[in-house]
Amino acid sequence: MRVLFVQYSGDYRQAVQHFSVGQQETYYAQKYSVDSVAKLSGYAEEVAVLCCMSAEKYDETLPNGVRAIGAGFSERIDFKEIIQVIEQFRPTHLILRIPNKELFTWAIQKKVKTIALFAESIITRGWRNKIKNYRLVKLLNHPQIEWVGSYGITSSLVLQNLGVDARKIIPWDFLLETYPGSLVPKPLREAEAWNLLYVGSMLPAKGVGDILEAVAQLKVRNIQARLQLVGKDADGLFLRQAEQLGITNQVEFLGVIANHQVEPLMRESDLVIVPSHHSYPEGFPLVIHHALRSRTPIVASDHPMFRNSLSHGSSAMIFPAGNSTALANCVEKVVSDAELYYSISVRSYETWQKLRLPVKWADVLDRWLDDAPENKRWLSSYQVSSDCYQEKKAVPLVANQFLQA
Repeated sequence: MRVLFVQYSGDYRQAVQHFSVGQQETYYAQKYSVDSVAKLSGYAEEVAVLCCMSAEKYDETLPNGVRAIGAGFSERIDFKEIIQVIEQFRPTHLILRIPNKELFTWAIQKKVKTIALFAESIITRGWRNKIKNYRLVKLLNHPQIEWVGSYGITSSLVLQNLGVDARKIIPWDFLLETYPGSLVPKPLREAEAWNLLYVGSMLPAKGVGDILEAVAQLKVRNIQARLQLVGKDADGLFLRQAEQLGITNQVEFLGVIANHQVEPLMRESDLVIVPSHHSYPEGFPLVIHHALRSRTPIVASDHPMFRNSLSHGSSAMIFPAGNSTALANCVEKVVSDAELYYSISVRSYETWQKLRLPVKWADVLDRWLDDAPENKRWLSSYQVSSDCYQEKKAVPLVANQFLQA
């Protein structure tokens, strides 16, 4: 058995080196993912992870037995070159983590046992995406693609609505804990300035600029807010925006922090902001899980991937993505209503429990690679059309009129 993972980014070699010197996780379940892949090398002839986006080209076998391959792309990926690397590896089992039609076409033509294992959602807006998705769905429905794992129930339903056979789709998650914690709900504190927190990739499509604009708007309304940003502002884009808005004294750039620091930082904050634009292919942000465990109320955009999990005025405050005025309105509303703030905090653990799914990322791998009949039955029992997901498919109300600009 020769097992090959192909992923867009997330340098496996770098992660293994990171842990080998005693460093902490930079995101939730990072070590779980690394170790789950390494475990496969115990019974496969060879296991490799091909990372398309890497700082350099490399090909080496790591101390944990996994072969790490970096394709060395920094911007546009040449998938013909990626296919050449795949052919050289000669996989018997292929795990494709990228929704790329060239890769799936190759796997089908070469009759390689293949599954999809997506961590991000499929973008459905725009005619170009519609054409691309039509072609992708046809490939995913081919018998050679045995299962389509997707992170979270909502992204799985998107695939089903696009036409992927529901009997193939398996929703999975990374929530390893069985208990959200023992923190008490948070009352709204008395404050002269409110502490806002963002954790994630520092990209325009993640809505970081919208938070900065909202802080500036709140300042005009004489509502003081301090914003902490966790993530790498690589080219200083958002620092320059803060300077242009005249709010640098209200914004603190913390850079990348260890995962175990995230929830305590959230607990100290008044609000956690999750402002992703619809154009960003979210699966389901782990930052929401952390925020719910911290019991700090969330202000989130109406991104389609949040629809089945967050309800406006109940489990979070929701605003139209990309609308900084509506974001500021949400912040002002929740920090001026102690009853609303506390009720959202109270419901956080209940919301966290509803997000839990019975299948974890490594379960899909382990059950698929061990081709026993009971494992096939197990995977089939957790396809998205299963009755066990009925309660999680309900779509709550996500917007109210006062949120509009």
